Amino acid sequence: MKQIIFILTIICSYVSSFAGVIQVGEELIYDVSYLSFKLGSIKIITLPDTIINNEKVHHSKVFIQSNPNIPFYSLKSIFNSYMDTSLTEGRYFECNSKEQDQLWGFQKITFRDKYSSNPYIRNIKYYDNKVLNDTSYYISEKILDGSTLFFYARKNAHKTMKVKLPTVMDLSIANTYINFTGKMEKVSIALYKNPVQCYYIEGNGDWSALYGLGGKFKGWFTDDDAHIPIKAQMNVYLGSINIELKSVKR
Repeated sequence: MKQIIFILTIICSYVSSFAGVIQVGEELIYDVSYLSFKLGSIKIITLPDTIINNEKVHHSKVFIQSNPNIPFYSLKSIFNSYMDTSLTEGRYFECNSKEQDQLWGFQKITFRDKYSSNPYIRNIKYYDNKVLNDTSYYISEKILDGSTLFFYARKNAHKTMKVKLPTVMDLSIANTYINFTGKMEKVSIALYKNPVQCYYIEGNGDWSALYGLGGKFKGWFTDDDAHIPIKAQMNVYLGSINIELKSVKR
């Protein structure tokens, strides 16, 4: 009986931890800065699950907005990401973006169907309703988009392991390498009065995304069931940028 209770405790602990990462209604807002200059903000919302190709999927929506006080730099982007419930593979991704005063561009990525033998994903990009790119990739392994990668990292932040994750960024597919160190560090940010105990991860993205985003990165995730990222350091064309949690609703 003791062994059964122990096993059930382990299972319930795992389910509780996993459930904390996906919570409908969660809203995370981050400030993005370079040196002392605020470049913009990122808002990530977890929406109710939905069905794609007869499969229940998680839905995350991301809003990226540049700082309106920077006259030479303007960006608005809205991402919708649908991911499988194990948080290891994308199912559908779409993006609307507008830079400076130009027209809106649109991109959609259709990942392979879980219940189909079709091994291809399709990546279509439009600008002013004209097709700029329409590419199909033969894929023999699971592929993540940026939002799915975000939640995958949260799910596994407490572990100690190294992984290689094929990731689609814009029009290319390249590997993301993450070292889940298992290390704990205390991190201070403006949102909280006291330092926050966090899991620390580090990694490298072989891809290049918006404004040269890629290369080495670091992240700190809260030591609780939610594993909320409170701070990250990433590289763009300018150099190293800081991404810091500004507000959280759960």
